[in-house]
Amino acid sequence: MKQQVAPELLFQALGDRTRLRLLNLMGDQELCVCYFVEVLRQPQPKISRHLAYLRRAGIVTSRREGKWIHYRIEQPANPQAQELLRNVLAWLADDKAMQADRARLIRACCTPSKCSLLREAPQPALVSGGPEARKRPR
Repeated sequence: MKQQVAPELLFQALGDRTRLRLLNLMGDQELCVCYFVEVLRQPQPKISRHLAYLRRAGIVTSRREGKWIHYRIEQPANPQAQELLRNVLAWLADDKAMQADRARLIRACCTPSKCSLLREAPQPALVSGGPEARKRPR
């Protein structure tokens, strides 16, 4: 069962530009930290701190696969928080700067040897049941 998170923690999580950029990049897919580092051009410890904050707020979850940790958006338990998160993600999708981040992610994922960290990185995986999962062929 999902844990209820205090509203102020959710709003604080959504009140930071870097965390919004991370959520925007995740969308309906699962990503490892190396992609965030490449796209956002920020140090891995900073990215990891922001991802931990999003996890504490109950809107991101992670799983380990070997040496890689994959992150994806997790819908909050509260229906109002779910609606808020959906609206924020839709708003981000329309923002030009956020669209530029998504374009950099696509280039990073599709350009072999873009970065030494990405050479061995697993490709982003679509989260089952999300709207993008229904659009893209597998």
